[in-house]
Amino acid sequence: MSGGEQAPAAAGGAAAEGASRIALSAAATELLRLLHDRHGPLMFHQSGGCCDGSAPMCYPAGEFRTGSSDVLLARLTVEGVPEPVGFWMSGDQFERWRHTHLTVDVVPGRGSGFSLEAPEGVRFLIRSRLFTDEERARLGD
Repeated sequence: MSGGEQAPAAAGGAAAEGASRIALSAAATELLRLLHDRHGPLMFHQSGGCCDGSAPMCYPAGEFRTGSSDVLLARLTVEGVPEPVGFWMSGDQFERWRHTHLTVDVVPGRGSGFSLEAPEGVRFLIRSRLFTDEERARLGD
């Protein structure tokens, strides 16, 4: 799994040694390499809206305009991709999920037509687990 670098405290919690809010599965890492080769630098946004809005959406970096209420959870390091992949989440969704560690994974099926992986016959998906007491302490939550 590839880990992420945490955003500043104002944007979702200070970085802490050995603690992160988000990671990538091996399948997500592989898909991000493919998408980067086809589309260049990438970013994610997770809105928490209904339907496909509740799945992480992958875009060319900068194509989705983030707002002042969006939280930068991490700049994910992806092996084989030269620049980090920013992972943004709507502020409301972050408040609901701030106590969970998230893993971006890939499953068969078509998600939204707006996310770059849609033509590949797969979609990104979030898997989550509660933070341990130690992780919460490291993150300051």
